[in-house]
Amino acid sequence: MDNFQLKRRDFLLGMAGLSGSVIASQLPFNSASAQSLRLNGAGASFPAIIFQRWFVEYNRVNRNVQTNYQSVGSVAGIRQFMGGTVDFGASDVAMTDGDIAKVSRGVVLLPITAGAIVATYNNSAVNNLRLTRQQLADIFLGKITNWSQLGAPSKPLRVVYRSDGSGTTGVFTKHLSAINSEWRSKVGEGTTVQWPTGIGARGNEGVTATVSQTDGAIGYVEFGYAKKNNLKTALLQNKAGKFVPGTIQNSSVSLSQINLPSNLRAFAPDPSGERSYPIVTFSWIMAYKKYPNPATAQALKNVLTWCASKNGGQKYAIDLGYIPLPDNVIQRVTSAISTIG
Repeated sequence: MDNFQLKRRDFLLGMAGLSGSVIASQLPFNSASAQSLRLNGAGASFPAIIFQRWFVEYNRVNRNVQTNYQSVGSVAGIRQFMGGTVDFGASDVAMTDGDIAKVSRGVVLLPITAGAIVATYNNSAVNNLRLTRQQLADIFLGKITNWSQLGAPSKPLRVVYRSDGSGTTGVFTKHLSAINSEWRSKVGEGTTVQWPTGIGARGNEGVTATVSQTDGAIGYVEFGYAKKNNLKTALLQNKAGKFVPGTIQNSSVSLSQINLPSNLRAFAPDPSGERSYPIVTFSWIMAYKKYPNPATAQALKNVLTWCASKNGGQKYAIDLGYIPLPDNVIQRVTSAISTIG
């Protein structure tokens, strides 16, 4: 194993702390207690950083409930949820009406957190990278192959994309399709697409690790991953023509433009406004409407209510690189949680 592989392996082992299996090993759980409950979830890597913090903090105030979460990607999370192998799932693209209709126990979609998707890069010679809408699309179309095409010293530009079924990919390609006709016609949008160029990595964790260890790389991740690992992020040109960073403030302006319908599922592929950061999304937890065990249903409702509350889970959002839910969204999420039974 060469030095690069060793570094990447060690990085990934460190990032593995985001998975529920590691969380489970660190939290006390008395399996002999009749009142103790274990909740299992799986899905999107996008919210995994904040989920890890939430479930650890909740366990500290309620020792009888342990929540495990596996960061396996949105598509795998939906699949496991539909298969009934977990108590809840998570996805950045929610679920389609067709998939919801296949779940006999019913589905409650909860936009439990939100964040920005950023273009993160590794080039020591470049700071404060600004990407036009055309440049962003051209990079991932494979038309920009060298940093000199972006006005930087010559160096091969290496694209990193998600190799697994990904809600982050779904949101990112939805934006590219909205702003670039060539991308829309040649590649399109979806949780998996045929990438014109680059190397694949699994999860936000994998893309973060690969960009971090690859000189000249550029990829897309949830802002919290770039923040956690001190990676550079590009300023992206928004619909108003302004170059804006993916700060919580700018992302919150964009999120405010998403008007949630009755099913709590909506997107803003290209938000307007001079301060709006162009790529933001909610991330949804998928719960069943009915649970065979009333105790499981009540425990999950308690956990989710705490996660959605301003004095509970939402107070950790900004420090971890996520957007706190607006008050009106918290009210609607809390109301939806109450329907779980």
